[in-house]
Amino acid sequence: MTAFTVDLADAHDPLVLAVDVGSTASRGGLYDARGLPVAGLRHKVRHAFTTATDGTSVIDPRQVLAEVSEILQAVARPYLAGRIAGVALDTFASSLVGVDSGGDPLTPCFTYADSRCAPQVAELRAELDEAEVQQRTGCRLHTSYLPARLRWLRATRPEVVARVARWLSLGELLTLHLAGTTGVGTSTAAWTGLLDRLGGHWDPQMLAVAGVAPHTLSPVHHPDQPLPGATSRLPALDGAAWFAVVADGYAATVGTGGRTGGGLVASFATSGAVRAQVPAAVPRTPPGLWAYRVDGATALLGGALNDVGRAASWLTDTLRLDGGLDELLVPDPEPGTPLVLPFLSGERSTGWAAGARAVLADVSAASTPQALARGVLEGVALTYGRVVAQLREVTEPREVLASGRASQALPHLLQLVADVTGLPVTPVTIKRSTLHGTALLALDTLAPGVERATPTTGPTLDPVAGRADYYAERAAAFEELYAAVVA
Repeated sequence: MTAFTVDLADAHDPLVLAVDVGSTASRGGLYDARGLPVAGLRHKVRHAFTTATDGTSVIDPRQVLAEVSEILQAVARPYLAGRIAGVALDTFASSLVGVDSGGDPLTPCFTYADSRCAPQVAELRAELDEAEVQQRTGCRLHTSYLPARLRWLRATRPEVVARVARWLSLGELLTLHLAGTTGVGTSTAAWTGLLDRLGGHWDPQMLAVAGVAPHTLSPVHHPDQPLPGATSRLPALDGAAWFAVVADGYAATVGTGGRTGGGLVASFATSGAVRAQVPAAVPRTPPGLWAYRVDGATALLGGALNDVGRAASWLTDTLRLDGGLDELLVPDPEPGTPLVLPFLSGERSTGWAAGARAVLADVSAASTPQALARGVLEGVALTYGRVVAQLREVTEPREVLASGRASQALPHLLQLVADVTGLPVTPVTIKRSTLHGTALLALDTLAPGVERATPTTGPTLDPVAGRADYYAERAAAFEELYAAVVA
């Protein structure tokens, strides 16, 4: 065994085949009973959402089905027959596909980023007490969730809706076609905005608001409940248990180590999030956060950010800087840096203003491209700080565990987050932490007595005391600008 991987000859059975369908690719790999990825047994297929200026953000579900089929064939090789005990799947959350009675898609897969249902969000906010809905479901009224999206479909595509026999998440569609059965994982159900967060069942009022009948939705399965009657045509998967799809945010939290200790888990990818695992019965959700039920006893409390790696990519493409972005974050902060609300693609936590756009303030003729870039990335760190501030109303965090591509590409962004939040930040350096978490959830059932390997980490970044006043002032100015322009 070297680093965080294991050769097949040294892998401990049972093995789990995990699949992660993300925003930019589908990937899969084999994990042993300790949660270690098996060297050489992984596969990745890139993809992209189809987007448009009207808010469209979709992907062809048949394309993703072909991708995952390719991954299974590449990883589940015939000589592994009898060793693979389970297949586990996560996808990006809040996806939706309408299917006919045979399970064939009638719609594209609508993603969490599709904002065409913004008018329906406004309708729902006029009809319902949003604060009460959030406390009951754990979700705000927003374009990311399904009540508004289903209303929009009824209003704009009634002829398609009339033909839909079932509404599935993307992961449910995949297991239906690949394993002959399906069910929705508790976390995936929670990310819809249609689940009662305390009872763990579909919420009657929100189903009525969305215009869907309970029988058109799948049964809710906790992650320790394999799908009944699952089968596969691949010999290496004969007899393997299949698990209901889980949300990628839950898998990332587990894979980063967020089930132990008193830490928060922060994801730094195209988008971002900060999450804490809490008891499912936590009585109150702070107004800017969500509380997603994930199993029989626990929930994830946290908030999501639309623009993290996306903000970095925009800076690189737009400003054409000499040198990298990360080196701009090394020096101490300087007064006069532009103040930026970094909402390039709308806001989720904490204000949930889907139509928000980026705002650059305090820009003068002396502002350099480097200063603008520093201002944008400080703004990203401040948005993480806003989520952490509300998490402190319910939790007592001691540190932040950080993972994701952007945390590795911009390591000094983690120092900014430490300085903004006043919490030490520890980078978790394993690759594919989301895939790792998906495998661990299946192993909880398949290999409960096996000690799991501890993910590798980098040096912890402690807050720099001399920067606290600067970032406190920036946070106050951020809120003032937000109140004037967005709220």
